[in-house]
Amino acid sequence: MPQPNHNAVDFGAQALLALRRFPDRVAFQSETNRFSYSATLDLIGRFQAVLAARGRKNGDIIAILTDNSFESWCVTIAAQGLGCGVTALHPKNAIADHIYQVADAGAKCLIIDALGHSESASALLPALDAEIDILAIGGADFGTDLVALADAAGSTTPLSRARPDDIAMIHYTGGTTGRAKGAVRLQGTASAFALFAPLSDYELPVAPRYLGVAPNSHAAGTFLLPLLWRGGTIHLMRGFDVEQALATIERERINFTFLVPSMIYTLLDHPSLDRHDMSSLETLLYGASSITPPRLLEAIERLGPVMSQAYGQTECLPLSVLRRADHKADTPHLLSSCGFPAASATVALLDEDGDPIPAGETGEICVRSPAALDRYHNLPDLTAETLAGGWLHTGDIGTQDEQGYLFIVDRKKDMIISGGFNIYSRDVEDALTSHEQVDVCAVIGTPHPKWGEAVTAYIIRKPGADVSSEALVAHVKSRKGSLYAPKRVEFVDALPLTAVGKIDKKALRDLAGRASAPEKR
Repeated sequence: MPQPNHNAVDFGAQALLALRRFPDRVAFQSETNRFSYSATLDLIGRFQAVLAARGRKNGDIIAILTDNSFESWCVTIAAQGLGCGVTALHPKNAIADHIYQVADAGAKCLIIDALGHSESASALLPALDAEIDILAIGGADFGTDLVALADAAGSTTPLSRARPDDIAMIHYTGGTTGRAKGAVRLQGTASAFALFAPLSDYELPVAPRYLGVAPNSHAAGTFLLPLLWRGGTIHLMRGFDVEQALATIERERINFTFLVPSMIYTLLDHPSLDRHDMSSLETLLYGASSITPPRLLEAIERLGPVMSQAYGQTECLPLSVLRRADHKADTPHLLSSCGFPAASATVALLDEDGDPIPAGETGEICVRSPAALDRYHNLPDLTAETLAGGWLHTGDIGTQDEQGYLFIVDRKKDMIISGGFNIYSRDVEDALTSHEQVDVCAVIGTPHPKWGEAVTAYIIRKPGADVSSEALVAHVKSRKGSLYAPKRVEFVDALPLTAVGKIDKKALRDLAGRASAPEKR
């Protein structure tokens, strides 16, 4: 059994320390409420008293199903301070995914937000172990009201009794390449992941006023503690309502937010964008999936020099950052880059044998970082494979230019092999989106009797566009050559997305398979 790292930083203690620095400032704000740093500490202490009284102890795993809220963040910190690990259920995942995650994590307690997830609770709870302690954030008929228990508990000083080898968090992957996997971080790794790496690598404002619209269950949740460490104020929204987001940015003089590319597209297409004052915005950080260069250029032109990209994955974040200064119309090649290696990471491109590749060639992006996962939960073989040779193997295939900027060409599992040639779907996608009438696209390989796989493109055209499949095939040929030209083009109104906002290529492959299957008679 591995020995605990006694030099590890206590994540729970760091969170409490951050909150003690600015007792009178506003920590969290919504449309109707404000909570100071001292009030945040008080609620964490009350939640700890409740959880401890219900038997929660070091090593227990607590699952939480909630939208973004002040209470859900406080109970997360409370649990981690008690030495419990927290696994957040993505609010948009299917019930079957929730059932799997709760069981796989071995959760002893499940906390559900009554305001947004009562209906999910009624479908979820009958499928769970009867021994799981069920709590509700707010009044509900499916569990005891955690907030009411906290009110009755009285004021209690929050503490951290976590041990270095206690699990702090289990983040489950998006499941785009199969069953979701739990990325485990112990207390010290959690501190690097949620505090030190973001503080060293992200372009955070000096006095942050953050708008949180992406779910805190995933990447967006990693910004909260660094922002509080800087004495910032966090405005949380339960979902992405474009008009409400624009109004909040204008009214509250928001200077930092995080959006995934699909949200940015929605923002740019919204008719009231240009009617709102966005001048307070200093940094719009984006990530989770690739963004098309033409739409990124549009965002720069309309929002100003505020765009900043973080590249990473559930297993490690960030690996690299494309800073605001890199987002320029006169350096268009960088708009396809995922940035320069982060200060908190060592990045290398390796071949199949784990050796560095020659300059200019493609290889798997691998990383060493204090923010990388400690292991996958209950998956020792996959852990050994992913961390082989002392590197975290991302599964992303990329190149690096002479300055050191990284460019992702494909997921290892998304590479198309047609006629014996390797075709990277990202190359085809970039060629397609360079056409003025293409809005968004996704490219996959589908089975082909002659070539093995055929390049298949799913296209969302811009409003009013009438470009034909033949014209797009010719466009790709002119840009990349006939090898990259799609053999099949499908025009669609929408592309399937995972719960974290990535294009779901697994779902597209299933769709393509059903479309090509022979009819049953």
